[in-house]
Amino acid sequence: MTHLNLSEWALRHRSMVAYLILVLMLGGVLSYFKLGRAEDPDFTFKVMVVRTLWPGATAREVELQVTERIEKKLQEAPWIDVVRSSSKPGESLAFVILKDYTPKNEVPDAWYQVRKKIGDIKHTLPNGVQGPFINDEFGETFINIFALTGDGFDLATLRQEADRIARALRQVPDVKKIELIGVQDEKIFIEISHAKLATLGLDPLAILDALQKQNAMTPAGFYETASDRVRIRVSGDFNSPENIREIGIQASGRLFRLGDIATVKRGFSEPPTPRMRVQGQDAIGVAIAMNRGGDVIRLGDQLRTEVARLQKDLPHGIDIHVVADQPEIVRQSITLFMSSLTEAVVIVLAVSFLSLGLRTGAVVALSIPLVLAVTFLLMAVFGINLHRISLGALIISLGLLVDDAIIAVEMMVVKMEQGWDRFRAATFAYTSTAFPMLTGTLITVAGFTPVGFAKSSAGEYTFSIFAVVAIALIVSWLVAVVFTPYLGYKLLDPKKLLAKAQQHGEDIYTTPFYRRVRATVEWCVRRRWLVIGATLMAFALSLVALGTGVQKQFFPASSRNELLVDLWLPQGASLKATEAQAKKVEQLLLLEPEMNKSVQFFASYIGNGSPRFYLPLDQQLK
Repeated sequence: MTHLNLSEWALRHRSMVAYLILVLMLGGVLSYFKLGRAEDPDFTFKVMVVRTLWPGATAREVELQVTERIEKKLQEAPWIDVVRSSSKPGESLAFVILKDYTPKNEVPDAWYQVRKKIGDIKHTLPNGVQGPFINDEFGETFINIFALTGDGFDLATLRQEADRIARALRQVPDVKKIELIGVQDEKIFIEISHAKLATLGLDPLAILDALQKQNAMTPAGFYETASDRVRIRVSGDFNSPENIREIGIQASGRLFRLGDIATVKRGFSEPPTPRMRVQGQDAIGVAIAMNRGGDVIRLGDQLRTEVARLQKDLPHGIDIHVVADQPEIVRQSITLFMSSLTEAVVIVLAVSFLSLGLRTGAVVALSIPLVLAVTFLLMAVFGINLHRISLGALIISLGLLVDDAIIAVEMMVVKMEQGWDRFRAATFAYTSTAFPMLTGTLITVAGFTPVGFAKSSAGEYTFSIFAVVAIALIVSWLVAVVFTPYLGYKLLDPKKLLAKAQQHGEDIYTTPFYRRVRATVEWCVRRRWLVIGATLMAFALSLVALGTGVQKQFFPASSRNELLVDLWLPQGASLKATEAQAKKVEQLLLLEPEMNKSVQFFASYIGNGSPRFYLPLDQQLK
């Protein structure tokens, strides 16, 4: 019984191999354009935020009666690693962090158990406590943040337009959710002086009671006819400040119009909630998050088109600014990968053509797009999208995926130069080089297994390095033993190779360069213990250098052209004080000539940090 020879099978089924080449190339091209595109890979963010409000309480009261109870109860939940908390007047904030090695499929159950534990102690919290409010989507990243500003328009008008824009953008495919940033709650203020209340003998509670009764939603029943049910509704609820001014108030036997004795106006709640400013103007932000597995570039193009259409319908003076644009960052990454791919292919082709010749180099050149096409096809099958990790893995693989093809075609050329025919030379290349190539490929793949199987968030985040490198290298081996022999069979000419070899004499390995290489190898074999010792010494020195002189950095520095500036005021500072200091920084950016030239735009977030427009792993206790 003979062993399976894949190269022999390929040459005996040349029509099938040609068909597979065309199908795989077409499938790879289609898969490349259908792969999801994002800045970062999808991974499980193992942090939950528990926020509890207790208006009027001091920081010490919040710590003792709210935060400590929550912390103690949360320790009973599974997979809990650390609970970080912050207590300030009227608010408790806790970050629940799971152990780094928590399995991905256990995280939803862990969050369910946290919710149960919080629910168990909710009735024990003091009266007046609001919450706890639980947010297990803390790690969500917004791919686009738009901001609305307008001269002569208040935040209420901007919010109305932002709501309309948000409703339209929710219809765009792959939009997961939309949040508005910097929204201020609106209220109706009724102001009356104490002197007037005393003069009229008017009780403020009487005004409140009259307003509540007038604005109450009271069911009035319905009336049935022979064919319809007609609902009866009592009108008179407030629709505007003017309606409130017209209400009658009775005091000291006299009836007054509320607008005659009080000032009624619309305004924003005090104290204000966190705000957003863009280019020194108050703004309302519209933040968009994408569904998992979506194409961020395609979604970004659709959002830009839709926003441009909506801009035409906005009142004159309201502008839409792009504050965060992740699709453009991803587009630049894809462009960088394509340029790196092009440079690598050109370099490999140049070296192949110069060292191997035109026909032999063409065999190697044709194997590169085939390997990449099959790699993209398998990435689509296994759900691996294009992002910074998978693109980095592809760039790593570019220098390795042609090695097997070069070895296979070079062996074919050598045997043809010795007078063998194409079929025999191709099948011999498999029997002599296939399994050494496979061994080398698997050893290279094994070098990435610590990254692929690390039980940590970093391991889950970088799993694509192992997966893509493994796919690309194994595919390169299959191409080398199945498709490269077919290409060599079609492109190489045994007669020309034999004639070229005969010009060098009977032995094709008689060149001066080969003789020097062979002499060096023979010297190393005769003194193998010396070579082994030198190798071990070099390995030991490399370990020493790794521990002392090599900088360690798992994730590279960000290539984004954004700069984050944190402005912290002393504990207890008001939002107005924070805004005053932020405006000083804004004026510096607007008026300083050097700053104005280098800064394209800037956005300020007052009273809170910026939305997560990129994926940071650290959490700030605000």
